[in-house]
Amino acid sequence: MSDIQIIQGDCLEVMKTFDDNQFDLVLTDPPYGIGRDALHEKNKGNWGFKQYGETDWDKPVSREQIEAIIRIGKNQIIFGANYFPQYLPPSMCWVFWYKMQPNFSFSDGEFAFTSFQSKARIFQYARGNESGFAPCVSDNAGINKHPTQKPVALMKWCLENYTNEGDTVLDPFLGSGTTAVACERMGRNCVGIEISEEYCEIARKRVQEEKDKMGLFNGD
Repeated sequence: MSDIQIIQGDCLEVMKTFDDNQFDLVLTDPPYGIGRDALHEKNKGNWGFKQYGETDWDKPVSREQIEAIIRIGKNQIIFGANYFPQYLPPSMCWVFWYKMQPNFSFSDGEFAFTSFQSKARIFQYARGNESGFAPCVSDNAGINKHPTQKPVALMKWCLENYTNEGDTVLDPFLGSGTTAVACERMGRNCVGIEISEEYCEIARKRVQEEKDKMGLFNGD
């Protein structure tokens, strides 16, 4: 099994305690201030996750946070980076998650900055398979627990293509724990940071469920 650590705290303060290049990859989906919670309120909570009345969780990522992510990771994959390109170095390898739902009310897909010197890539995966705004079943956690919850399949694809088994991955904006679940599934170690105690507990529960499932598969 993988070594999964989930830390409750302010990610910037926690990242200050890490060494330069401590992690093989920082894989994360930081908040970028698009007001998703307001859209959720408008839809009266019918998207399959809990109500959100405040915008604190969607406060845009800061330059200082991005600089810390670059300092402590040998490489980075950062979703939503098209919202804050001024914080990032040039890159030839952007990843685009095509959600296979053209002309949906939201974007057709999402961009991720990567630090890799390789070709740009497209990952095609219909968000309704595992994660979406309509009430929708995830592949290991039931109805979505967070309004920006990524599919496990997306994070698994990132790990398959940009890490090796046994690598250590950091997600400083862990949310409901999708990156940690993918790491457990793929044999990668993971440190996740999440400021919300509630989401830390959700993430720990999801990881434990994954460990239990993997144990059954392995005959333990």
